[in-house]
Amino acid sequence: MERFKNRVVLVTGGTSGIGKAIASSFIKEGANVAICGTNSEKGQSALNEIDPNHTRALFLKTDVSNSKEVSALISETVERFGDLHIAINNAGTAGLESDLVNYPEEEWHKVMQINVTGVFLCMKYELQHMLKKEQGIIINMSSALGLRGKEKFAPYSASKHAILGLTKSTAFEYGKKGIRINALCPGGVLTEMDETFYKGAQDREQVKKDRLKSYALGRMGNVEEIAKSALWLASEDASFVVGAAISVDGGKTAK
Repeated sequence: MERFKNRVVLVTGGTSGIGKAIASSFIKEGANVAICGTNSEKGQSALNEIDPNHTRALFLKTDVSNSKEVSALISETVERFGDLHIAINNAGTAGLESDLVNYPEEEWHKVMQINVTGVFLCMKYELQHMLKKEQGIIINMSSALGLRGKEKFAPYSASKHAILGLTKSTAFEYGKKGIRINALCPGGVLTEMDETFYKGAQDREQVKKDRLKSYALGRMGNVEEIAKSALWLASEDASFVVGAAISVDGGKTAK
């Protein structure tokens, strides 16, 4: 299938995990894709993997919390591919596992800068371009922890709640101008970031078993399942879906 043939897609945090899987899926569906991240080596490796010939994918080193770099990211994507139709704001960090009293203030600011300010800046410059033609699709990556809380991950959870606030407010603001904005809320996906939730565990396997009990499906998800959800949400099949926070979490937030 080539549902997205000749569409231009931006995936922030597209050098690994969920972001890389989403970028790869869009490539397979005919899109031209720009990915960004802060590590050039990982970026080139991801680029080689998703588009070996480098004909339909582009890597741009970008710190999403830096306004000038985000502006350049959008400009260079449009310059290379001629447009920007779909943006997946996926870049993020889990922060530290710590009770709030002992949480380092510098780490709080880092989580907020990347997860919240990063999405704000990306949306700001993506929307500036999309408004010129009054069409576009933006998908912000929140989390199951944007719908619930988790002890010792309060800053991360707070940042993912904030992303839903940005999503819902702007969805109403720009829906009538031809731009659909939604959020995905993954939970329990096998990625490098997920390993953060096991740091400090004395018995990792027991923690994992206990964790799986809270999922309706009794298992973790994989990055391809999140990518399929992103493709659906960006497709015409989801043309009436606006301002939604869609759980893709194996039933983690079902009760």
